[in-house]
Amino acid sequence: MSTATSSPDLSAIHSFAEFYPVYLGEHANRTCRRLHFLGSTLALVCLAMLLWTGQPQYLLYGLLCGYGCAWIGHFGFEKNKPASFKRPLYSFMGDWVMYKDIWTGRIPF
Repeated sequence: MSTATSSPDLSAIHSFAEFYPVYLGEHANRTCRRLHFLGSTLALVCLAMLLWTGQPQYLLYGLLCGYGCAWIGHFGFEKNKPASFKRPLYSFMGDWVMYKDIWTGRIPF
C-alpha cells in the first residue's frame, strides 16, 4: 500500500502512459477507488444538471463532489496525497480512465 513517504517522483514522468500505472498504484485501496468512482459519478450528475438547468452552481457542486470524495479516499483510506497536487492534468485524466476501467471490469470495484 502506498504512503505519503513513499510517493514516486511525479516530476520525472513525461507522458500519461508513464503516469497511469503510477496513478493506479496510488489507488490500491478499494475504498479509495470506490470514493473516486462515487465522486466521478456525482460530478457527471452535476454536469447533466448544469446542462439541463443552465444553473452555474452545478459546476461548483460537481467539483466539490469529485474532489471531495477523492480527497477523503486519499487522506482517510489510502493515506497518501492526491496526485492532483503535483500533476493536475494527468491526475484528472487518470480519474476518468480509472472510472472507465472500473465500469469495464478492468479494475475491481
